[in-house]
Amino acid sequence: MAATIHEVAKKAGVSISTVSRSFTHPELVSDKTKTSVLGIAADMGFSISRSATALKSGVSLRVALLLSDRLGSWFNSAVVEGLNSVLHPAGYDISIFQIESSRERKIFFDTLPTRRNADAVIVASFDVADSEVERLNTLNVPLIGINSATHNVYNASVRIDDEQGATLAFKHIVSLGHTSMVYVQTDPMNSLFFSVQQRKDAFLKCCEEASISPRVLTATTSGSMSSNVLTQLFSLDELPTAVVCQEDGLAVPLMFQMARSGIRVPRDVSVIGFDDSIYANDIGLTTIRQDPMAMAMRAANLTLDLIDGKHPADPQEIFEPQLMLRSSTDVARA
Repeated sequence: MAATIHEVAKKAGVSISTVSRSFTHPELVSDKTKTSVLGIAADMGFSISRSATALKSGVSLRVALLLSDRLGSWFNSAVVEGLNSVLHPAGYDISIFQIESSRERKIFFDTLPTRRNADAVIVASFDVADSEVERLNTLNVPLIGINSATHNVYNASVRIDDEQGATLAFKHIVSLGHTSMVYVQTDPMNSLFFSVQQRKDAFLKCCEEASISPRVLTATTSGSMSSNVLTQLFSLDELPTAVVCQEDGLAVPLMFQMARSGIRVPRDVSVIGFDDSIYANDIGLTTIRQDPMAMAMRAANLTLDLIDGKHPADPQEIFEPQLMLRSSTDVARA
């Protein structure tokens, strides 16, 4: 009976990923290691065929990535690029599953055992149920979170400190004398719990402690979100002096809509975002910076360690946000 990838790795004294790379990306492995691995694999009758490997050892050389929102969004595209830059050289493919509700998420975890098509599961930005975590634990499939709210339920996770980021945004706006402000969020239209909820909760808590009562506006997903937000702003009794956006994806188009409507940023209204995404620097948007590509690369390395049976010394890692001061914020108008 042919050997499994685990047995080859054990005899060669290397990781499963190194065995995989020796076959799929030999240019990334030293000549000495490659020669040793391939020789041992030949002696043991091992084949890197994905179907044979999955059937004989349960290793699929594939990682499942669960995403919400559009694949082409700034955050998701950066996450995919970061993961692929680490996982692909290690011989792993990424299977992307777009999850729009808790029902779809449940279906994925219910059918994973029969598909046997993932050596690890990475979840970006939303949370999973306790029962789903337990299911993966029984299958010995690592679960890794990126920007997940309840990060401590994962085998490993990386995330931006949303609370600190929201606090930085609040302190900056208040330091400029703003007390009349609006917080703009996207429509929480499905049953998933997203990390951006912590961002909002932390900002509102800062306001409450400072005896400030901001209005919360929700950008509907039908039609143009920025036009919808602008309509809601004009419907208020008085235009606020500051608009705090849940993400740059709301702030950037809103600034253009304001300019078309005669609202001068920041003279009339200051605007601050969250992400430091594409175009934020070009249009001078003050924002809170996060680096999803760096987080994804770290998550990928943690994933490979977990697949190889290694337990990270610090399984829950936090990335610090940074306030990027630009021209979209200024002192509050009189």
